[in-house]
Parts: sequence; structure tokens; C-alpha cells
Amino acid sequence: MIKHFVKSVSIVLISPLLVIFGICGLFANKTSLIMAWSQLLSLIPGKSGSFLRIAFYRFTLKKCHSEAVIYFGTLFSSWDIESGRGVYIGANCNIGACRLENDVLLGSNVHIMSGKRQHDFTRLDIRIQDQGGVYEAVTVGEDTWIGNGALVMADVGRKCVIAAGTVVTQPIPDYSVAAGNPAEIVKQRR
Repeated sequence: MIKHFVKSVSIVLISPLLVIFGICGLFANKTSLIMAWSQLLSLIPGKSGSFLRIAFYRFTLKKCHSEAVIYFGTLFSSWDIESGRGVYIGANCNIGACRLENDVLLGSNVHIMSGKRQHDFTRLDIRIQDQGGVYEAVTVGEDTWIGNGALVMADVGRKCVIAAGTVVTQPIPDYSVAAGNPAEIVKQRR
């Protein structure tokens, strides 16, 4: 009951920022706004910061469950993020377009990129930063744990464990334990 009260108070406290966000949305694109606001909100420490971030993101991301936890320093670089029930995002993560299914655990400093084709570099007559790219939402399956410092550019299945520091460049099937750069499946959980 106390938790529900704190969540309600958090929504009231964050509502002026939601109004400002809505007004700014008339003049700027949503992705740019999410990036800017997540930088500001990421600096609020402790559990109160997590409650305020969740209150804000419930109304600004594609989906953010009220039972998620988002720790200090975490940045969002897309509004196209879905965060399910029981999702835990550790400190200093950087999250692009993705779908985090229920009970996903992300350690600190995890980066989930918007796929692996964000930057095109095929032409030599155009600067790389001007060549564009393709942004794709990455899915992390339910009850998956991704260790500290992992880089994720491809889908990760259900009930997986991704070791700390792993670089995921290819899809990882359900029930896999993966490690390394690039990620290799080292065993199955079932």
C-alpha cells in the first residue's frame, strides 16, 4: 500500500515535467526529447529517483510498467522502448529501441543498441555521420539476465544469461548462457 502511495505521489511530482514535455513535443521530435529528458532524470539519486523516472516514462515511452526499476545514470536514446513488469535496469545503462519482456535484469553499464545497422558506412564520398542507418528494436526475452558492461545489438531469447562484458551481435536462442566477444553460447540452461 505504501508503494502504491509513493507511485501516486511520484506521478503528481513529475506532472509539471510531463506538461513541459508535451509542449516541447509540439516543436521537437519525440526521440530528441526522450534523450534530453532522460539525461536530466538520470541524475536523481536513490529509490526516489527510480520512482520519478518510472512515473515519467510510463507516459512518454512506448510502454513502461509501474513495477520496473530504473537506476541512476541510465539514459534512453529512443521513445520506442517497452519495459515489462519486474524489469530491473542497473546504473549507467544506455538503452536504445528495444522490448524488455517481464523480469529482465540488466546489470550496470549495459548498452542495448537499436540493432547493429545504426550507421551506414558504405559510401566514401559522404561522411559516415551523414549516411544514416536503420534503427531496429531489439527484444530481450522474459527472465533473462544481462551482466555488467554487456553490449547488445541483437535479440536475446527467454531465460538466458549473458555474461558480463559480452558483445551480442547475433540472436541468442532461448535458455542459452552466452559469453565473449562476439557472444558464443557456452551452455544451455535446460
